Amino acid sequence: MKLAHTAVVAGLFVASQSWAYEPRTGDIVFHTSTSAQSAAIQAATHSAYSHVGVVVHDKGQPKVLEAVEPVKLTSLPTWLKRGKGQHYVIKRLKQPLAASAAAQMELDAKRFIGKPYDLTFEWSDERIYCSELVWKLYKGSAGIELAPLSELRSFDLTSPAVQSKLKERYGSKVPLDEPVVPPSALFDSPLLETVAER
Repeated sequence: MKLAHTAVVAGLFVASQSWAYEPRTGDIVFHTSTSAQSAAIQAATHSAYSHVGVVVHDKGQPKVLEAVEPVKLTSLPTWLKRGKGQHYVIKRLKQPLAASAAAQMELDAKRFIGKPYDLTFEWSDERIYCSELVWKLYKGSAGIELAPLSELRSFDLTSPAVQSKLKERYGSKVPLDEPVVPPSALFDSPLLETVAER
């Protein structure tokens, strides 16, 4: 009877620990968004991952700083369950983020909260999109460029989903020279390694 009780308690503990992952400030989380523009991003970048955020701590709780409308903090469990099929990948710097950089990241994250989402993917700080947010937070707080910038013209713009979004957002004047950083560039960054996945 005692053995059975121990097994039940152990099972409950394992069930409550849904992943063997300890969130750290600066961890980068990826999933496939269910938003209307997700299919276009996937087609243009040839990647399944269309949304990305970064883990910061707010009052001791792990949150995801993400650029939606507007930029906000979302609880980590909520964010992880929101992607298509509840699939996610969590990556972290191979060389640990310095404590001073992590502390600065916590502070800098606050200045992005409330900024409007950038539907036209411009490289400015007035409005901001998801992968731009992560890139700029790392650059500003830790001096780390997670991936090189690309130009809009470098992506596959041929699919109907992409063409439809380009026409919707830009009309006939697509800014092909605009610097951009897609979620796929962060996902493929050689500076990062996967620490959790579902």
